[in-house]
Amino acid sequence: MSHNNCILTLLDLKDKNITFSENWMKDVQINGIRSKVISGILSFQPTHCYNCGHLFDSQIIKHGFKTSRIKMMKLSGFDTYLDLKKQRYKCRHCDRTFTLKTSLVESNCYLSNPLKQAIFLEASHKKSESDIARELNVSHSTVNRIIHTSYEEQSLHFNSLPKVLCFDEFKSVKSAEGAMSFIFCDASNGKLIDIVEDRRLSTLKPYFMRFSKEAREGVTHVVIDMYAPYMTLIKEVFPNAKIVLDKFHVVQLLSRALNKTRIRFMNQNKEFYNKFKHYWRLLLKAQEDIHSTHYFYSNCFKKQISQQEIIDFLLALDPELKATYDFYQTIKQAIKLRNFDAFHHAIQNPSDLLSPEMKTALKTLTNYQDYIKNTIETSYTNGVLEGINNKIKVIKRMAFGYRSFYHFKARILIIHKYTFEQKNKRNQTAQ
Repeated sequence: MSHNNCILTLLDLKDKNITFSENWMKDVQINGIRSKVISGILSFQPTHCYNCGHLFDSQIIKHGFKTSRIKMMKLSGFDTYLDLKKQRYKCRHCDRTFTLKTSLVESNCYLSNPLKQAIFLEASHKKSESDIARELNVSHSTVNRIIHTSYEEQSLHFNSLPKVLCFDEFKSVKSAEGAMSFIFCDASNGKLIDIVEDRRLSTLKPYFMRFSKEAREGVTHVVIDMYAPYMTLIKEVFPNAKIVLDKFHVVQLLSRALNKTRIRFMNQNKEFYNKFKHYWRLLLKAQEDIHSTHYFYSNCFKKQISQQEIIDFLLALDPELKATYDFYQTIKQAIKLRNFDAFHHAIQNPSDLLSPEMKTALKTLTNYQDYIKNTIETSYTNGVLEGINNKIKVIKRMAFGYRSFYHFKARILIIHKYTFEQKNKRNQTAQ
């Protein structure tokens, strides 16, 4: 391998028209920092004039050099620059000059393309932009600009939609139009589709109407929480889609009602306050997860006792609490076993002793029983989207918040796209 090719390989340069002299590198202090400066020459015969387009002939002559200092990837931990002397030509056909171009860097830019790719790759990880700028010796605004440019290249296709969608919302930035921003993904593989600044119906309906009629009619199921505008949106925009309430939110509705009942009772009965306070999680556990034969010492009861005995003791104190607890367990078990008949029987034949809090939850279940039927009969959940929302919280926390919704959205989509692609690669390798 020649001297020139060795340097091209070392710098990972693809442009073979760049050549180097023997003394091709020197140490230089740049802004008080010891840096490596590489000297190179770009020279070749162009095919035409870059200005008028005239094919190369004897009237296009060499016209000196123009030197540009290009920021490169670091070498051995040192900031590295390439002083590239680019050949200039003068075209006598149009009486104008032009400078040769290289694939190493874009026109009127001082950052090499490999460095831009490195910035984008680092921005695809859960890392603050300040750390990226510091590690790669670029400004924070440069990182910002590359994230925006990369995001703009990711176009959304309005001619297709997945068959099953997940809808949810999250708190984005203070400057956002709505209190919560809207996010949706493909339920089958967890691929994030897009983020909308506002979750209100007046914003979401025009947004989804941009998708073709065929794409919207192809959606068969949409998984949501109990946010009523989503239900209206689905009926108006996705005519063939069934509404599926997320299992977690259905159970959460019941567990909150049971919790409120417990808190009200223990505040009214101070002698049992500590026992209800200490074992509140036990009342929310699924019946099959409660141990009846495993005994342990309880400081509250001052004796060896099992979980089942604790629950029996607490429920025996109040018939209303026991009826509420039994209803909670019945509904939870019906959802887990995908038994809609058991669910329907429970909400049609509730105990008269149910607490006011659980009666309110019962009204919600009754109103949405058709949607809950879809929940029980399918395996679709919003779990994958909740995972994305947790990742969004991490991204926001690393940056100590974002001011611009547009920039926050770009960062989320870039990070998710990278992790999604890496996950697919691992799955394909495993297969």
